[in-house]
Amino acid sequence: MQKDSGQKPALSTPVSTDIAARRAALSILEGVFTRAQSTDDQFESAVAKLEPRDRAFVRLLVATVLRRLGQIDLVFGNFVERRPPERVINVLRLGIAQLLFVAVPPHAAVATSVALVKEDNERHAGLVNAVLRRISEKGAALLEGQDAAGLNTPPWLWKSWVAAYGEPAARATAEAHLGEPLLDLTLKDSATAAEWATRLEATPLPTGSLRRTAGGRIQEMDGFKEGAWWVQDAAAALPAKIILHMLGDAAGKNVVDLCAAPGGKTAQLAAAGCNVTAVDISKERLSLLRANMERLHLTATVFEADAAKWKPDALVDAVLLDAPCSATGTIRRHPDLPYLKRADDVAGFVAVQTKLLMAAAAMIKPGGYLLYSVCSLQPEERRPVVEAVLAANPSLARVKIPKEAVGGESQFIDHKGELRTLPSQWPELAGLDGFYGALLQRIPKNP
Repeated sequence: MQKDSGQKPALSTPVSTDIAARRAALSILEGVFTRAQSTDDQFESAVAKLEPRDRAFVRLLVATVLRRLGQIDLVFGNFVERRPPERVINVLRLGIAQLLFVAVPPHAAVATSVALVKEDNERHAGLVNAVLRRISEKGAALLEGQDAAGLNTPPWLWKSWVAAYGEPAARATAEAHLGEPLLDLTLKDSATAAEWATRLEATPLPTGSLRRTAGGRIQEMDGFKEGAWWVQDAAAALPAKIILHMLGDAAGKNVVDLCAAPGGKTAQLAAAGCNVTAVDISKERLSLLRANMERLHLTATVFEADAAKWKPDALVDAVLLDAPCSATGTIRRHPDLPYLKRADDVAGFVAVQTKLLMAAAAMIKPGGYLLYSVCSLQPEERRPVVEAVLAANPSLARVKIPKEAVGGESQFIDHKGELRTLPSQWPELAGLDGFYGALLQRIPKNP
């Protein structure tokens, strides 16, 4: 992967001149940095009064600042001797993002930033104006030779990835996080892939997902209302594909999906004919699952419960546990994650994951399968969790995942036979999320 110092891309999102869009972006950034609120949780309320074009621009601005924060702050430091208030810093970050990484005309970037800071305190308007004008003239030269991958990755993540995957893979992963991910779709009926690829102007991926490069609102895309597909990253679709591959003829098989909401994997299992029980502790997220299943015309039995305490009435053929995690494998889609999570959070996730996996192991019948997965790049949340549960359950055995279960993509199966995707893989296809998965089986009883 080529080194990326951050040249201005051609915009697929129209540039907005509306200060209201910048105001919404500033509000979201302040929520991330000062209140630890995710972009997704804030977005709809922040852009409620904006037109679709301005909404898209807000999303682009926020994502660009978050993806390029290390570079932006390094440039910013070259032009400011004393650190101004945090609100002014965030206004400057938005302005620098527009000047150096988004194709916004300099006069628009500077003028709207000055107007924005004046709404709070006119005293800093001169500073913002002077700094951004100087950066519009000299800032691009400062990007040359910058180590974008290292600068834009918090040290705790960088050190962890280098130790786990080696420096080249860590660097490639960090560089992949700088790009805008494309839209991946899972079809309800895989036999219709060629038809929907044409209708949606999408590319069929080797694992069976469709990848769409064109823009547009998801709800207005062909096939959405009739429930022909749902949005799901290609990597996120792999755990359910592995379960279905191992079950063979999955029709009528009893499968439990733990921590199931918002329901992408539940939908995959139900579409294949499984009798699916979906369990999640979040009432709000389960409402999304129910709505998704209704739109897709699929059925599942749904329980609002703690997956670590809930038990099925009888042992089942398979359990899929996509456990709560640090979600660092999804930074491409959620660039706020590095600033919402901390290294200390990982131990808490590991404790929950171990507890959930122990509970899941007790649900499968002899010969049944258990797939543990996390969308995390942190090594502690991956194999060590599985090893701990295997050590405590002699009736469980690890099963190597066959490459056929992931569309023949052997690069996604590591030397232990476990699922491992990294955002740097599939560079020719624009990457995918980072996922880990281990397949376990309860050893059949001797006849």
